Amino acid sequence: MNALDAVGDPAGEAGHPDPPPERGRPLDRGARWSALLGLLAEHGRLTVAQVVEELGVSEATVRRDFGELAAQQLVTRTHGGVVATAVAYDLPARYKQASGDTAKDRIASVAAELAVAGSVVGFNGGTTTSATARRLAARSDLASSSERPAITVVTNALNIATEMVLRPFIRCVSLGGVARQESYELSGPLASMVLNELWLDTVFLGVDAVSAQAGATCRHEGEAGINALMVQRADRVVVVATGEKVGRRAFARICQTARIDVLVTDKGAPEDEVRALRAAGVTVEQV
Repeated sequence: MNALDAVGDPAGEAGHPDPPPERGRPLDRGARWSALLGLLAEHGRLTVAQVVEELGVSEATVRRDFGELAAQQLVTRTHGGVVATAVAYDLPARYKQASGDTAKDRIASVAAELAVAGSVVGFNGGTTTSATARRLAARSDLASSSERPAITVVTNALNIATEMVLRPFIRCVSLGGVARQESYELSGPLASMVLNELWLDTVFLGVDAVSAQAGATCRHEGEAGINALMVQRADRVVVVATGEKVGRRAFARICQTARIDVLVTDKGAPEDEVRALRAAGVTVEQV
């Protein structure tokens, strides 16, 4: 039992070795969290008993959900329940998908720790950068920091901006521009105009391919243009990419290999390509 689970409803801590079955058809986690956060937005605070009654789930499930939501900085634990964190909001779309110990999760966990408190970090769009941004937002050292903002996030991804703006310790800067439905990324002259006025300490770059020969590349030339500008405005470039993207080349170049400082990938990346990237001066972290 972790520290968060220990702060539960006293009535549920003993005397029920086998939690009662959930009524009706059990809700999946996404639907359950959506309903739970909806209740929290309405009431401001919830107890274990309230959620058990409203959703028809077991006390053990509620305590586990409270702990996981608190770990994501979405709620604050209290004795026997939770309270809303700063604002009431709808469930982010990410909770509609199951998560687990995937390569993207591991990459995101390692990459998010590379961001320095008090710095300005950039994110382009993509599933791996989105996962990294969420991990960053879940860092307890940032949430508990006395500095406001504890970190500044600059992004051209609508989904990332939507999630980051919910955290009171993060200053979120969203670039303007035209959005692409496929990636939620903003690009075009408006995005470039804003970005040209900003400096980034670190940019976390999602790519469609990365190799020692071709550098970082993607499939869409419009996204490549704004991503390349993010690289130009950053002191450090961290590419986050799963192993199957390493050693490949896509249509449009974002930046040359020499501009990449760190690649965070998984152990499925081809060994020969990892060696070539390291020989080119890239720090490769495999998780």
